[in-house]
Amino acid sequence: MNVYDFDKTIYRNDSTVDFYLWQLARHPLLIRFRPKQLLGFFLYYGIHAINKTEMKNYFYCYLKALKDVDSDVVSFWDSHMKGINKWYLEKHRDDDVVISASATFLVKEACSRLGIKNVICSEVDPYSGEVMGENCNGAQKPIRFREEGFRAEDIEEFYSDSYGDTPMALLAEKSFLVKGEKLIDWGSDK
Repeated sequence: MNVYDFDKTIYRNDSTVDFYLWQLARHPLLIRFRPKQLLGFFLYYGIHAINKTEMKNYFYCYLKALKDVDSDVVSFWDSHMKGINKWYLEKHRDDDVVISASATFLVKEACSRLGIKNVICSEVDPYSGEVMGENCNGAQKPIRFREEGFRAEDIEEFYSDSYGDTPMALLAEKSFLVKGEKLIDWGSDK
C-alpha cells in the first residue's frame, strides 16, 4: 500500500485554509470569529501556551455559524478538485491510505471522489468546530495508522510535503517529499 499526506501533497494547497477562505468569501460575517481565531494563533505560535489541537479548537469556532456544512463541503470540492496534483492521479491505487492533520469531514469528500477508501484525519465536529481527540500530525500519525488496523510493514511508499511527517516516512520502504508536481527522495534535498 501507499500512504499519503493530503494537503500540499495530493491537494496542491492547504484544504483547511482554502475551505475557510471560500466560506469567508461567501459569508463575510464569519469575520466576527477572527478575534477568537487570532487569540488561538497567538497562544500557539506566539507564546506556545497551547498545543496544536487546542489551537484548532479556536480556529474551527466559525463552523458553528454555518447552516449546512455537509452541503458546503460538496460545493467546495465541486470547485476545488482541480487542485489535485496530476502525479497522484497517475499513481492512485485501490489500497491507498490518506493520513492528514486536516479534518475528516473536509478531506473525506475529496478522497471519495478520488476513489480513496482509507482516510485517517483529525476528528472535528463539523457543526460545533470542536476537535475530538489529538491532532493527526507528526508522531500522532503512526499511532493513528496502527489504531485503524493498518500495519507499518505494509507501507511500500509514503508521500508528504513536510519533514514533520518523518515518523510516517520512516515506516515506509520508500518515502518521497512532495514539492508541487515534483517528487524528491526523502532526505535527498537536505
